Amino acid sequence: MKSKITSGFWYDRLKVNAQRAIFHQWEQLEASGCIENFRIAAGDVDGFREGWFFADSDSHKWLDAASRIYASFPTPELASVMDAYISLIARAQQPDGYLFTYNQIHFPNDRWKNLQIEHELYCHGHLIEAGVSHHQATSRAEALTIAIRAADRIVEDFSGKGAQFTPGHEEIEIALLRLYQVTEHKPYLDMAQQFIEQRGRNPFFALSIIQQNTSVDSRGKFVRQKKQEYLTAHPTFIPFQVPPGNAARKPKNTTLRWYASALSGKYFQQHAPVRKQTVPVGHSVRFAYLETAIAMLARANGDNTLFPALEQAWDRMVSRRMYVTGGIGSLPGMEGFGNDYELDPEFAYAETCAALASMFWNWEMAQVTHEAKYSDLFEWQLYNAAAVGMGLDGTTYFYNNPLTCKGGVTRKPWYAVPCCPSNLSRTWADLGKYIYSSDKCDVFIHQYITSELDNEIVQLENDRTASISLTMETDLPWGRTATLKVYPFMISPFSETAPVEFTLHLRVPSWADLAYSVNNEEEKVTMKFSGYDDPNEPLPFELTAGGFDPRSSEWVSIKRFWNAGDVVHLHFVYTPIFRHASPRVRGHQGKIALTNGPFVYCLESVDNPDVDIFSARIGNKYDLEYFPFPPLGDHAHAILGYTPEGKQLTFIPYHLWGNRGESTMTVWVNE
Repeated sequence: MKSKITSGFWYDRLKVNAQRAIFHQWEQLEASGCIENFRIAAGDVDGFREGWFFADSDSHKWLDAASRIYASFPTPELASVMDAYISLIARAQQPDGYLFTYNQIHFPNDRWKNLQIEHELYCHGHLIEAGVSHHQATSRAEALTIAIRAADRIVEDFSGKGAQFTPGHEEIEIALLRLYQVTEHKPYLDMAQQFIEQRGRNPFFALSIIQQNTSVDSRGKFVRQKKQEYLTAHPTFIPFQVPPGNAARKPKNTTLRWYASALSGKYFQQHAPVRKQTVPVGHSVRFAYLETAIAMLARANGDNTLFPALEQAWDRMVSRRMYVTGGIGSLPGMEGFGNDYELDPEFAYAETCAALASMFWNWEMAQVTHEAKYSDLFEWQLYNAAAVGMGLDGTTYFYNNPLTCKGGVTRKPWYAVPCCPSNLSRTWADLGKYIYSSDKCDVFIHQYITSELDNEIVQLENDRTASISLTMETDLPWGRTATLKVYPFMISPFSETAPVEFTLHLRVPSWADLAYSVNNEEEKVTMKFSGYDDPNEPLPFELTAGGFDPRSSEWVSIKRFWNAGDVVHLHFVYTPIFRHASPRVRGHQGKIALTNGPFVYCLESVDNPDVDIFSARIGNKYDLEYFPFPPLGDHAHAILGYTPEGKQLTFIPYHLWGNRGESTMTVWVNE
């Protein structure tokens, strides 16, 4: 149920994504040798393969992003680059469907080696997703045919195999389930189910990881030796040099904790069968991809036994293992989860891809449960933990996203592992699909983004069918209003523009109360708990570790006969909130995180040259001023506060920090 975003905050970002980001990413993939790897594998050129063994995934993900962008912003230039890449990977793909340049170039007789580490299945997963997205955007079959050949190869090679043949990075399951949605070819569903159900069932997993690490090291040594020989024989060849990665402060015993997590299987989500995985552990991106795939599988085959563990894991993440920004993953050493309430703001890894993966999971949970909390967390992560990953120019990125930076974290044009840029681009490009959904005669408004939805088919009572079109205009996220116009059309048992009875569900954000009216009739107001602002106010749940709680979000449901042109007026009532972390989180006593609407705010040194942002105290919250801030965009707003001594403190939205050169920053401020 995809809508078209037509103007406003997200339309502006989508234009940057389509006009600058996607072409910048292609240039970087070319410069880094990632595209050249396929030319070498295809026999088009001589050369030496560059990048990590899983580098293929980056260019496949680019095609996925480009395809989704093309669906909304079609240009001949983008089509030309996509066509060239599709032709290239078709030449590089082996006749039986296998495509993995690391093995094809360096180890032509090897396949499916070291599945937990080298990520052949992960790369094939992004290849398959790219094929599906290209087909959906263009209705053409070239890329989809490549994807089907790859999927058929996997089904042939893995069907019926045991737990030692499960992937280390849970992307292939999502890809197979997406391909099943398009083709309805059941072996793809069965293969995804097998990969999911076999997880955590290998009693010798620790031994397997030791063996695989030994093999990876041996193969890597061989490749490095071959590269040195190549460089000696080709003295004019200059390998691509990526900028150094972001600084990431690490807690003590990081390496020891990684080994413990890996050997136990937790790092790979291989420590228990999926119905017993009720605690978020290990690599945070892999964890959220797995949860997404499980939810997709449950939707596809109706297996409700999968949901209790998903719900418990989500609740544990939100209540004990998530930052106030919605970021997840507190340990840089493993790019993953720490213990409960282990949320040091400076150590925070909070990888951009982890936020995106959590959003995918939230969307799947929202579709099945129709609970507003999942859409609410999707929104919060969208505006904070994910949006921070791409700079305003579309050509600079964050990989890890601490909540306190004392130096060393800067936006960069590329990374040695450039998984985040194209993941952001494909998510932004597909944002229209996350705004609305329907289930029989219920229509849900998940996100408030200016958009148009055309001809959504809904099933009414008594076997009747109607088409619903909606338009939404809103000045969010900077403003406070939204207007929905409804255009129903009865299809069955007759076709005419007539009143149609259905229920429209409006999400009341956890950060606001909502006033609404239909056709300017009497206004109704929802009054609900909208933040941890008043320490004397009773909490509906235990205070979350990070201070943000989407569980207070709810639906306003309007059931009526809708006429063409009916208008729903919405007004969001909110004020800045001083959020407090749980007392169980070390180092946060006496500190607040300032939020306003869907945004977390922070202090950045460039805006506060006369104060030490790490020791400054904020005074009375009632002295805060909300004002336009053109340095960060035509519509951006900052918040002005004061220390008890009267010095100014300028807060900007967290997702906008780092756009003006190297600086320091903090979300948590002394109260």
